[in-house]
Amino acid sequence: MDLELRHLRCLVAIVDSGGFSDAALELGVSQAAVSRNLAALEGVLGVRLLHRTSRHVTPTTAGVQVLARARHLLAEADNLVSEATSGHTRLRVGHAWSAVGRHTAEFQRRWADRHPGIALHLIRTNTPTGGLAEGLCDLAVVRAAFDGRRFDSAVVGHELRHCAMASDDPWARRRSLRLEELTGRVLLYDRRTGTTTADLWPDNARPEMEPTRDIDDWLAEIATGRAVGITPESTATQYRRDGIVFRPLRDAPLIPVRLVWRRHDPHPATHAAVALLTELYAR
Repeated sequence: MDLELRHLRCLVAIVDSGGFSDAALELGVSQAAVSRNLAALEGVLGVRLLHRTSRHVTPTTAGVQVLARARHLLAEADNLVSEATSGHTRLRVGHAWSAVGRHTAEFQRRWADRHPGIALHLIRTNTPTGGLAEGLCDLAVVRAAFDGRRFDSAVVGHELRHCAMASDDPWARRRSLRLEELTGRVLLYDRRTGTTTADLWPDNARPEMEPTRDIDDWLAEIATGRAVGITPESTATQYRRDGIVFRPLRDAPLIPVRLVWRRHDPHPATHAAVALLTELYAR
């Protein structure tokens, strides 16, 4: 006999209600069915799970351990059902660093007005697909390269590149910079989700590049003045910090902003999200 969720539900109901008869009432089954399910569970596991007297039911040592795991498994099963049945009433949009920058708040407001039946959730996950490959979201805002074999995408807009630096850096007094000026500086970049690569410079004029792991680490290191960074303008909007300033790079190529989704299982609201973000970036 295989382990079944009904076996686990009976164990939890017996312990929580304090007896077999109350567990039967809670589950809407007969007391005999509760006894059979518990016996089946003990048979599958090969251990006794409950001490039973005429007045009390208490877990054995093995029963305490199984009970904890049973609660976890039942909660996961309930979450699975909830997600499967409510998937079309929620849209999870993942992003690695900065959502959609200065359009983020307007995106949330307009979405709520136009699609009140679909709750919008923004999720920050520092992976190349913004959590899409990991199953953490339904759509993702992506600015770096990604595996196009698994996903479809649409470009919803473009963003300028900015140079981030400490506020006491000599460059902080400038209105803008050029890429060639970064030669000789230490440049921090995120190798997993970043949009900055050595290809922005000729082979003989590249800055010293150091990897970082996350936006917070990136900002903290730049604030010391030891290094600078290049990032989309959305980062400058989302992460205004004391000790950090951002200046546009006037000769750097624009960064395409893509909305990415699973090719064979798109969320029904995918095209609505693409249309709204395209509209916002076009402004």
